[in-house]
Amino acid sequence: MSYVIGIDVGGTFTDAVAARDDGAMFSTKTPSTPPNYAEGVMQVLQDLAESIGITRADMLAETSHIAHGTTSALNALVIGDVEKVGWLTTIGHRDSIYIMNVAGRYAGNSPEQIQNILTTRKPAPLVPKRRALEIVERIDYKGAVVVPLDENQARGAIEQLLEQDVKAIAVSLLWSFRNPAHELRLRELIHEHAPDMYVTLSSELSPRIREFSRNATTIMSTQVGPTLARYLEPLERELRDSGLRGPLLIMQGAGGTVAASQAPKAAITTVGSVLSGGVAGAGRLAEQLGHRNVICTDVGGTTFLVGIIVDGKPVEATRAIINQHEIDVPMLKVQIIGSGGGAIAHIDAGGNLRVGPRSAQAVPGPACYDQGGTEPTVTDADLVLGILNPDNFLGGRKKLSMERAREAIREKIADPLGMTVEDAAAAIFAVQNAQTADLVRKVVIESGEDPRDFVVYAFGGAGPVHCFAYGADLGVQSTVVPLGPSAAAFSAYGLASSNVGTVKELSDPATYPVPAEQVAKIFDSLEESARTALKSQEVDLVDIVIRREIDIRYSMQLAELPTPVPAGTITEATLAEAITDFEYRYSRMFGEGTGYADAGFQFITYRVHATGVLPSQVTLPAVDPGTGEPVDAAVTERRPVLLDSSRGFENTPVYDYRALAPGHVLHGPAVVEVPTTTVAVGPTDSAEIDRLGNLVIHHNPEERP
Repeated sequence: MSYVIGIDVGGTFTDAVAARDDGAMFSTKTPSTPPNYAEGVMQVLQDLAESIGITRADMLAETSHIAHGTTSALNALVIGDVEKVGWLTTIGHRDSIYIMNVAGRYAGNSPEQIQNILTTRKPAPLVPKRRALEIVERIDYKGAVVVPLDENQARGAIEQLLEQDVKAIAVSLLWSFRNPAHELRLRELIHEHAPDMYVTLSSELSPRIREFSRNATTIMSTQVGPTLARYLEPLERELRDSGLRGPLLIMQGAGGTVAASQAPKAAITTVGSVLSGGVAGAGRLAEQLGHRNVICTDVGGTTFLVGIIVDGKPVEATRAIINQHEIDVPMLKVQIIGSGGGAIAHIDAGGNLRVGPRSAQAVPGPACYDQGGTEPTVTDADLVLGILNPDNFLGGRKKLSMERAREAIREKIADPLGMTVEDAAAAIFAVQNAQTADLVRKVVIESGEDPRDFVVYAFGGAGPVHCFAYGADLGVQSTVVPLGPSAAAFSAYGLASSNVGTVKELSDPATYPVPAEQVAKIFDSLEESARTALKSQEVDLVDIVIRREIDIRYSMQLAELPTPVPAGTITEATLAEAITDFEYRYSRMFGEGTGYADAGFQFITYRVHATGVLPSQVTLPAVDPGTGEPVDAAVTERRPVLLDSSRGFENTPVYDYRALAPGHVLHGPAVVEVPTTTVAVGPTDSAEIDRLGNLVIHHNPEERP
């Protein structure tokens, strides 16, 4: 037997899925172990092997590869636990990262924060000025050398950084993406002085126009590269020592994996890797179910994540924002708020009930975990409302304390607001559902889409509890809870089902029409680079699939849209087709009539997405058709549950998911207990089990009070 394993490390839980080559699939979850997340990885592998019925060593010996989503780089950037980095840039341009194109005052902020001018602040500089040194050199926008690199001056700058005991050096020179010669030479000079120094070149990492974002991308990647290496290198050694046969692959924010040995070289690309796993899994499931438009929602212990699939393809972004810094990293478009099961409910200065963004995380966890946590969380509210079973959480592996949950809600919410504990829990539940629905609506509408044209997929440990509410609020017809063998480890399934991937890009701004030969030459170079990168990933590939696109904009405007370029020979007709496609996309994104073709068009950045197809293609298997028992045979008990505050507590049937089979239909209100999660079916909803074991909730919003 051979296995493919996906491991998703979250702030609260670490999930794992193993897909066997005979179609069998196994999943499990275990609490994460911050700050040493590797302990949780090894523990979840142990639990996974036990669920299969073999030893961990035997399982790893038969594993073709492990796909791992890591929070290492993202966590380091968010909390500032980064390396002491030096930065070299072109003389006269050091202050770009301090000026920030003014973006530091608004990037990543809500409209309310942006409008409150008196309280807006730029983030702390990425590098203090004493470690940001200028190099005498200049290359112009055409790639011509205007001022040669002053190597003696450069050596002096490098020595200054080494005297400050920097652990890594970022190099980002003006117009280096048009001619990288000076950056390449600077790396040679650095290694003459410090052979083992970690060095990042902007021309290799982010060869894009726009000085500030390219500088920020290069610096931030350099800050976390050594950190990522320190996490992955010992983890890979321990896995090898434990018997792992195949490679360890790391998920990237753009989708697709990369070899663990290669990941630290472009560490910034792994930011968001755990966010993209769920979208990747949803894409694979959508292919099986025939869904073209999907809203992917992942409610974990710490966060609520939203991504979308339109016309069968995940929506992507060419830029991300971290700590108010714009970074040039192609990623699956995923938005996140701190509204997971561990989100802490609190009363703000104005006396209003808030939920999140602070989280109880794995340690100490929600109050009901009885691990020392005293703050009320969404999970505590779910328990008080009867949705969660205190004796059957995680399939009975963890007991929950109703007393601790009630005590936390009473002390922090109910008594200050003059409410009963039950009413306070219902209020927490309502706020959680409202803000998750608001985020989903925002993500979909800002992408130029109508939520009513979509199906919702809900996963993560807490997603199935709340999806009936935010799904109906959005006006969708149905919500799919992926269960079967992946259950609450669906993001880990997405990792296991992912192929190897890389993205290569290059800015070469030009006004349309651009000669087809020039465009073809750029794409040929990018494709060759992408194929070389894939072949160096230490894995066997059965095919390489290339997808091309150009960032196009109306002349003198700022809004660039990635526009597909069809496969095959590039001709003038090909480029004209791309222009037509761009105008359609622009109109759909910003509204009919917003485009201005008379201004002309510009090609800005060329990009190639390359996918290396792995021999093992993981899909969800069909589940056992069952014995023909009626659905009522799966009812284990009836208990008071509150799913709608206007209806209060209702005597609600509780179903054992393991006794349900394809074709079974439930009518709300209902609760379905799964070994790794709990699903709530709204009072006016119905639900059925499909052929893959998923629970499909059908909403009837017109019947809601």
